[in-house]
Amino acid sequence: MADYQTINRAGINAVSIDEGLRAHMSSVYGIMSVGMATTGVVAYLTGQNDALLATLFTGGLRWAVMFAPLIMVFFLGSMINRLSQTAARLSFIIFSALMGLSISWIFAVYTGISITQTFFTTAIAFGGLSLYGYTTKRDISGWGSFLIMGVIGLIVASILNIWMASSAMTFAISVIGLLIFAGLTAYDTQKIKNTYITMASNGQTDWLGKAAIMGALSLYLDFLNMFMFLLHFMGGRE
Repeated sequence: MADYQTINRAGINAVSIDEGLRAHMSSVYGIMSVGMATTGVVAYLTGQNDALLATLFTGGLRWAVMFAPLIMVFFLGSMINRLSQTAARLSFIIFSALMGLSISWIFAVYTGISITQTFFTTAIAFGGLSLYGYTTKRDISGWGSFLIMGVIGLIVASILNIWMASSAMTFAISVIGLLIFAGLTAYDTQKIKNTYITMASNGQTDWLGKAAIMGALSLYLDFLNMFMFLLHFMGGRE
């Protein structure tokens, strides 16, 4: 249910807010699902083509494939206010396709069965964590700073480990990364919910479409990172 204290202060009908919130969350999950499907299709088709994989992940091109999704994330985050809703959706789909290219290597390393099992395990965990973030009465906004610092630390450690190639560090990064993005799933879900309530209570409905896209992007990244870290433990190698 929505935050009735906030709603009552604004003089907004709580039933209307709840109906709108359910529609907004459905939109967020719908956009996220389209992105995940795009990533999955691109990754699978690319992963079945050995020649294409060799081209993408050999030489300098591999760095472009690895960092292109990150560039798109920064682009979408910085340009969201200037983009139309249609352009923002298209940018999200392009980002999802680029992400599919960047993770396509998993189909050459892990068995299809283990990838499928890991995906459904991630989906179950993600669903439970997101449901907790949506329904809990506890304010978990304080998690944000700690979790973001953790993500920055993971990025730095991952970059260092490219050259160190330490199996122990890889294991530690996977464990810590899984816990961080599990927390972010609950945190981001509550943030999306609270953002909608604030906007709807203040009559800022014009921006809700873009807010749904940015919310979908946040949850997409949470899901994908949980999947990749969990694959380290559940993935059966070819």
